[in-house]
Amino acid sequence: MKNKNKYDVLIAGGGVAGISCAYNCAKLGLKTLLVEKENYLGGDTTGALVVPVMKTDTKDLNTKFYNDLIKYSKNNGAQLTYGDKNQGWFNPILLKYVFDKMLKSCKCDILFESQITKVYTKEKSINKIKVSNKLLSLPIVSKYYVDTTGDASLSKLLKCEFWDDNKIKQPESLRFLVSGVDINLFADFLEQIDNDKNVTTTYRIDNEIHLSTAYTWDASKKWALDKFFKQALSQNLLIESDLAYFQLFTIAKMPGTIAFNCPRLRDYNHSNPFDYANALIEAREAILRLHKFLVASFPGFKNSFISSIAARTGERETSRVKCLYDYTIEDIITQKAFENPALYSNYPIDIHSNQKDKSVLYKVCSYSFPIESLKSKNYDNLYVAGKIAGCDFKSQAALRVQSSCMSMGEAVACDIYKNIN
Repeated sequence: MKNKNKYDVLIAGGGVAGISCAYNCAKLGLKTLLVEKENYLGGDTTGALVVPVMKTDTKDLNTKFYNDLIKYSKNNGAQLTYGDKNQGWFNPILLKYVFDKMLKSCKCDILFESQITKVYTKEKSINKIKVSNKLLSLPIVSKYYVDTTGDASLSKLLKCEFWDDNKIKQPESLRFLVSGVDINLFADFLEQIDNDKNVTTTYRIDNEIHLSTAYTWDASKKWALDKFFKQALSQNLLIESDLAYFQLFTIAKMPGTIAFNCPRLRDYNHSNPFDYANALIEAREAILRLHKFLVASFPGFKNSFISSIAARTGERETSRVKCLYDYTIEDIITQKAFENPALYSNYPIDIHSNQKDKSVLYKVCSYSFPIESLKSKNYDNLYVAGKIAGCDFKSQAALRVQSSCMSMGEAVACDIYKNIN
């Protein structure tokens, strides 16, 4: 381990924000360490099967990592461009390899199955941290630290200040994959019953049919799948909560397989781990019900099978760290301009709810997000990025998407490089 304990940048958390930050730091010549608690990179994208990356207008600010990710994925058979020109349709299984390859190419050090267990600070500076895994416990010194853990675990160890502006949590989803589907048959069926292209789309891409569709129990839209869900409810194939949210996508370079962005976990007591465990068990039971419903209700699923259930839930929001600038929903609505923007986006305010007609999908014009909302209020050498960025609950519901998280990580890398040089 000689010379392995001093770095320019230490990044905690290997989701897309952390990978983007690590990739850009290393490419800029900074000695970089990425610490990840799992044995793979990608966070929700790979572990929670959160694909595709939602399309948004980035204005090409801090998108080098995303553009390189598209190139690497395309070269390794893990990407396709959908019919709406969205290049973010990835294969979540192969992305584990792609992320490894990208960080290996720029000589970024990685510690898997490792967590930060102790921090050493003086006034407003982090002096040292301790990283532990099943093989060792290692002190690490770094000039800068970046928390991209998704649950703000490093910032919590540091006793940082957090936002406390919303008591109701957005529900998580436990995604799953179904394989052995006759996609052509299912696509023909969807085209016959639904001509709303804002809900259902089918395209032939690289000689294969790809598609997406959705349904919720909210009355804000007329859903083509409504009668099928209501019939399944009357036949006891489904229970009421199964109707809350249903969304599916085909997957890049995975013929005959469909990814499902459902079911949502029920509302549970976030301070009670036993209640969370029961909510997870109930979600897996819902997956079995949903698959039986698919087989009984839709052409193309007769010979299908559940091929994967996500190893982790897809979290939409979590703890948010107080930073130098308190970013709020008003900054989005008023399109406030910033001297040092970290990203641009026009992704809508997307707030999920387990209550009927309480979910929000509010379209907005292009907005920016400042680097100051990624700089910790409590420590001069601590940055945050991803879902834990320094913003209020409603603005986080727009900023949490993967493309924005990647841009945050890249913006942090560029700012650190500027500070060091």
